[in-house]
Amino acid sequence: MDETILSELLSDSTVLNASGADVPVAGLSYRSDAIEQGFVFFCIPGLRADGHDFAEDARRRGAVALVVQRSLDIPLPQILVADSRAALAHAAARWFGFPTRQLTVFGVTGTNGKTTTTYLMDSILQAAGHRTGIVGTVETRIAERRLDSSRTTPESADLQALFAEMVASGVTAASIEVSSHAIDLRRVDAVRFSAAAFTNLTQDHLDYHHTIEAYFQAKRRLFTELDVAERIIDIDDSYGQRLARELDGCTTVGRAEAASVRAVQEFRTTSGARFTLRTPVGECVVDLPLPGAFNVSNALVAAGSALAMGVSLDLVVEGLKCAHQVPGRLERVDEGQDFSVLVDYAHTPDSLEKAIAAVRDVTDGRVIVVFGCGGDRDHAKRRVMGAAAGRGADLAIVTSDNPRSEDPMSIIAEVERGLMEVDARYVVESDRASAIEKAIGAAGTGDIVLIAGKGHEDYQIFADQTIHFDDRETARLTLKSRSRC
Repeated sequence: MDETILSELLSDSTVLNASGADVPVAGLSYRSDAIEQGFVFFCIPGLRADGHDFAEDARRRGAVALVVQRSLDIPLPQILVADSRAALAHAAARWFGFPTRQLTVFGVTGTNGKTTTTYLMDSILQAAGHRTGIVGTVETRIAERRLDSSRTTPESADLQALFAEMVASGVTAASIEVSSHAIDLRRVDAVRFSAAAFTNLTQDHLDYHHTIEAYFQAKRRLFTELDVAERIIDIDDSYGQRLARELDGCTTVGRAEAASVRAVQEFRTTSGARFTLRTPVGECVVDLPLPGAFNVSNALVAAGSALAMGVSLDLVVEGLKCAHQVPGRLERVDEGQDFSVLVDYAHTPDSLEKAIAAVRDVTDGRVIVVFGCGGDRDHAKRRVMGAAAGRGADLAIVTSDNPRSEDPMSIIAEVERGLMEVDARYVVESDRASAIEKAIGAAGTGDIVLIAGKGHEDYQIFADQTIHFDDRETARLTLKSRSRC
């Protein structure tokens, strides 16, 4: 977009004082280090820093105006708004030409299942003839070009820039993960969703939301306040049932008889699942190449969403059949051993419980679980995670996840309380590589080793450093070493 008047960019925002809003601007940013000559700087109050404190730096770098929530002693035009985050979202959408009006956008929120559901939807949309993009935890993809993802849902200006790049690259449909943080922090306020889906809600992120009710209300806002054409809700989840009762005209999915899109006659193995997909427009047998009951749930969300968006049942089934392995989601590590090794991102009590149940469902052998909890995050879930692992595993090996600024052994001690509550059989090994080696060393014919918590991540964060660490690489090296012995 060429140089434009700031007041035009803010025409969708609640402006409290528009003095100086007639200034022409050449760009926008919420980061002072990204400011160029002629840009407007949006002062965003953050969780760790306040953008207002960087306004002078932005002025020195060439900013010609500031969008603020409080007046500053800086000699630049300042436009006072009620919410600078919301203003940024709408201004960025306008600056980039409202790209989501030119895309079919599918968004999914929920504690667990967001990543897999976006991949399943991406496969369906490709089967339906779309050129696709993805924005999420594992990666951002613009057609065939892959980018690293630093957060589940980018800041609004970055997200709108990605959508604009998708449009320019010929992408016609995008699937995005929508985190509760993104909803609460207004990152998706100006996105036009063709459909949005809710997977489930369980304990997580209470370090940010403080209560499960506040967490739910953040998720709920996607369906009640934002621009969403079709709403799809998994009613196998209790919060999904509540949300469906509160919404008019939504599509319900699940195994429950009340669901309009259902899975019946399920058969699951370590490599996938077969089920009958029953819908208002007919039923078909689905061969899903992803293991676990929870992946059937994710497939139902994707299928119900695609049908609500007008994709035919045949193409939905074809898309699910052709779905690829999602990185770090029950991802198999195979070096010819006579037991299974699976790496999964499960990092909440519910997702860990479901991952263990999924592998328990397809083996007569033992289930050995390696897991930990991240530092500087929700302390309340650590004991619950321990109890979930202890109840489900034959042997739990407690280790470090991303301890961040915390002492790894202090985190482990909190996890141990849950393990002891359920009288679990467990061992402690704080070094994650050694923990994986112990788990594989303890496995026998027909057993399953589940390495949980980090999934696709290829790093480990400590207080003083971040190191390269990939559960899949470590497991593969350990298996190769074992086979040579």
